[in-house]
Amino acid sequence: MPNLKIISWNVNGIRAVVKKGFVQFLKKYQPDILCVQEIKISETARAKEVFDFAGYQEFWHPAIRPGYSGTACLVKDNLKVERLSDLAWDDEGRILILDIGKYYLANIYFPNANHELSRLDFKIKFSDKLLAHLKKLETKKPVIVTGDLNVAHNEIDLARPKDNIGNPGFTQEERDWMNKFLNSGFKDTFRELHPQTVKYSWWSYRAGARERNVGWRIDYFCVSQNILKNIEQAVILPEVLGSDHCPVGVSLKI
Repeated sequence: MPNLKIISWNVNGIRAVVKKGFVQFLKKYQPDILCVQEIKISETARAKEVFDFAGYQEFWHPAIRPGYSGTACLVKDNLKVERLSDLAWDDEGRILILDIGKYYLANIYFPNANHELSRLDFKIKFSDKLLAHLKKLETKKPVIVTGDLNVAHNEIDLARPKDNIGNPGFTQEERDWMNKFLNSGFKDTFRELHPQTVKYSWWSYRAGARERNVGWRIDYFCVSQNILKNIEQAVILPEVLGSDHCPVGVSLKI
């Protein structure tokens, strides 16, 4: 049975990351599907760019607000996929869902709660709507959920948990929602395969946090429980530079 290699990366601006070796990353790691978040480019602006993503089909979901949020997927030309309709309530380009054959693949950029927790309520409402939609999809076929969830689930998932209690990404509300999400039947592939491994996927640009590995694991691949057995690898790639996040990935049987 062949394997499918899927990678997810919050690139913190597609134009910026292209200037920092994004195409070379694609050629080196050769994902069958790459899900990216925070593309920060409007449809109008993208039309003026020439991106060299040879060998890949492109699916874009920019936010209505220019230069903000947004998601995209690059899919190898030899794969047959179908894009599902975008959700009417998602005007920030945060959700891009593909039918990839045996599975649905949901590329998600979850809202940040913000420093004053000014978007915490919005994030929880967004997350609840999304979960209801994912569970509806799951009645048809298994679902792979990936992207920047903007939450460190447990203390093992960030370098300084006690200092960050109540901060965005580590509030009780966000962690409770993550519990609800996992209790609904989705499995965190990295934590399932590596129960005690300490690895991070995001570092602040401040105070040399990445060099000192003072980070957070907030980027995930979660899958419907019945396909967890198909996950052969779950990886985090901190050696890949170009963003404040690093890529995460899975290899799974199809």
